[in-house]
Amino acid sequence: MSEQQNLLAEQRRALIVDEVRRRGGVRVNELTRRLGVSDMTVRRDLDALARQGVLEKVHGGAVPVVEASTHEPGFEAKSGLELSAKEDIARTAASLVAPGSALALSGGTTTYALARHLLDVPDLTVVTNSVRVADVFHAAQSGGERRAGAATVVLTGGVRTPSDSLVGPVADQAIGSLHFDVLFLGVHGLSPDAGLSTPNLAEAETNRRLVQSARRVVVVADHTKWGTVGLSSFATLEQVDTWVTDGGLPTEVRSEITERVQRLLVVGEYEPGEDPGADN
Repeated sequence: MSEQQNLLAEQRRALIVDEVRRRGGVRVNELTRRLGVSDMTVRRDLDALARQGVLEKVHGGAVPVVEASTHEPGFEAKSGLELSAKEDIARTAASLVAPGSALALSGGTTTYALARHLLDVPDLTVVTNSVRVADVFHAAQSGGERRAGAATVVLTGGVRTPSDSLVGPVADQAIGSLHFDVLFLGVHGLSPDAGLSTPNLAEAETNRRLVQSARRVVVVADHTKWGTVGLSSFATLEQVDTWVTDGGLPTEVRSEITERVQRLLVVGEYEPGEDPGADN
C-alpha cells in the first residue's frame, strides 16, 4: 500500500471515530455516502478500529466503546490514532523549545512524536519516564561519536505501564529532586471537573510529581482527549500553562477551556514566532 493510500486510510478512520463519538453511533451506508468509498472499504476500516479498541462493531455499523475509568490502552493501540493531529501538535510544540532548555517529557504517543522533532534542537537536557521517548534519542545518537549539541537524556527508573511509561516510587523520587524549565505532558483525558486524569493510579502520582517540578506545563493532546476521564486526577486545568491541540477541538468548548487553561494553542492558528507560554 502506498504512503498516500495509508494517509487516506488514516484520515478516513479519524473521521469515522469522530463521527461515532459525536453521534453515538453510525451506520455503514451513512459512512459510504459521506466518505465516498465502497461498503467493503468502510467495513475494513471498522474492523481495524475495532481491533484498536476505539469503537465496537455492531450489525450494520459501529458504536462507541464504553470503557471503564481504569481501562488503559497499550502504546501500540494508541499509536495508530489521530496520527496527523499528533504530528502537527508535536511540530508546533517543538517550535516552543529554546536551545539549552531543561525539559521533561512524560509518556505517551504524542510526546513520542514530539521527541523526534526535538532531535535538532541543540543542548537540551531531557528527563523522561517514557522508554519510547528515550529510545528516540538513543537511536539518533548511537552508531558513532556523540555529535556537538546532542541532547543529554535521563531516563527515570520505575515500573513499566502498558503505555511504556515508568512509574512508581523510584520514578517519583528521581523526578522530585529535579527542576524543569518546561514539562511536555501527554494525557489520557482532560475535562472541566476531573482536570487531567489517567486510568493508572501509580502514573497519576508520577505525573503529579512532574507537574510540581516544572516551571511551565505544556499539555500536548489531540481533541479526542477532551471530555475523557480516567480513574485518577493528577492536575487541574488551572495548572496548565499551555494546551497544544488540533483544529478538531469543537469551537463551542474553546471559550470554556480558555477560562481555565492559561493559553489554548490550536495548531495552524498562531504565528510560529509567538511564544504562547511567555508572560503577557
